[in-house]
Amino acid sequence: MAKLNIVLYEPEIPANTGNIGRTCVATGTRLHLIEPLGFRLNEKQIKRAGMDYWKDLDVTTYVNYQEFLEKNPGAKIYMATTKGQNVYTEVSYEEDCYIMFGKESAGIPEEILAHNKDRCVRIPMLSEIRSLNLSNSVAVVLYEALRQNDFSQMQLMGHLTKFDDYIE
Repeated sequence: MAKLNIVLYEPEIPANTGNIGRTCVATGTRLHLIEPLGFRLNEKQIKRAGMDYWKDLDVTTYVNYQEFLEKNPGAKIYMATTKGQNVYTEVSYEEDCYIMFGKESAGIPEEILAHNKDRCVRIPMLSEIRSLNLSNSVAVVLYEALRQNDFSQMQLMGHLTKFDDYIE
């Protein structure tokens, strides 16, 4: 089964990465972390944000961006950035693509973006706002990619546990 991939370039805030990890577990998505990280993976904050799901996370760390590229040759990588020319809903996400997000304080370096201009995507927002929270941005773009792939392997319908008899 193909899986989507979320890539965090040098994430700085453990709670964001923990939240993203939980979202990845809930969606069957792989998480890739490019060092240096602004925290240790065993910190309490990351575990608290990821709750008891962190142990189930498919996560890989890389020493740097070059190692990430070497270990994922031919990967189709979309770059989520406020500098992107394409709205995130205007591209077609393959079921095994990679979606990269930059660190909270600076985003993805422009030298990386310059080599990937056609795959840079942005979330529309008011011009006075610098950016959305990293974990929110990941959720927005990831769920669009999942939607485009028909939410493959995901539970699509919920049900009430105590009141099913009252619903017609």
